[in-house]
Amino acid sequence: MTESDPLVFVVDDDDSVRRALARLLRCAGHCVETFASANEFLATANFGARPGCLVLDIELPDINGLQLQRELGASLPIIFISGYGDIPMTVQAMKAGACDFLPKPVHEADLLRAVDQALEHARRIFANRCELDSLRQRVERLTPREREVMSLVVTGRLNKQVASDLGTAEKTIKAHRARVMAKMEVSSLAQLVHLVDRVAISSPADHRSPR
Repeated sequence: MTESDPLVFVVDDDDSVRRALARLLRCAGHCVETFASANEFLATANFGARPGCLVLDIELPDINGLQLQRELGASLPIIFISGYGDIPMTVQAMKAGACDFLPKPVHEADLLRAVDQALEHARRIFANRCELDSLRQRVERLTPREREVMSLVVTGRLNKQVASDLGTAEKTIKAHRARVMAKMEVSSLAQLVHLVDRVAISSPADHRSPR
């Protein structure tokens, strides 16, 4: 096991259930961390450093599983487990983005299948987040003037039009544009437009920030 391996978090207030789930998952080759409450998980879990998923009891002593799901947003795939789950509760969890909802006692094969699927989803989320972080770092390397030039270039403005917009010489814009392309690590305007669109689309803070 390495620090880059996916991590399965288990949150359940029943000690025997928590230990049994952790033992099953570790025997299947997973890295596991366990927590007795939602607040303990929120206070100590580092769930943004690598791909991971959450096996979550819906009935907890502090905040319940559905409330924790709302707190986490889309930052971590969730598999709910419950001895009291009913149809409306299941529907609510699934509509909010849960990967699965398993009744207790949990069948081992069902849990392992659900965890494998959740971790596959987590890997895609993590790879996408890493790529976006890299794109944002490239943008941060640009000077304020280079950002101005980039914002105009990606709208289809020609160098001479950008020069007129910014009150400078066309050759100066050409130099800025070349530096923008180099810092953004692209070789064509189409690639630049695609990257700028990706960063812009992902900018709104509509998900809870990973730790």
